[in-house]
Amino acid sequence: MAKRKTPEQIADEGRRYELARSASTFEEFSVLANDPNQAIRAAAAHNPAADPAALELFLEDRFWGARIEIALHPNATDELLIRLLEADPRKRGVVHHEAERRLAAKGFRFDDDGLPLIDDAGTSAR
Repeated sequence: MAKRKTPEQIADEGRRYELARSASTFEEFSVLANDPNQAIRAAAAHNPAADPAALELFLEDRFWGARIEIALHPNATDELLIRLLEADPRKRGVVHHEAERRLAAKGFRFDDDGLPLIDDAGTSAR
């Protein structure tokens, strides 16, 4: 049976959620990227003030909640979206499909394996 949170733990979690919603500097996002609570990390990645550098902090999050926020974020660059794509079809989920959808909407083309076509210069073919 899980232990109940103490009032202090609840207050601290509330403070961290507020920081996730109001963060505006890279330093604040850096702290939040290491928060033990995956929902707080997702809230930080959802923050409209998160720029591409801040979003990159959440790119390797082991839980998909933060990564889907990157895939949906208006500040996510094409590079970040490409890095969210999963090469192994068995591991593809909502994050991969949302990143693929956004890239396709921007004119990116995909090969038969579902990965973006890259031209000889190393950039994605559109």
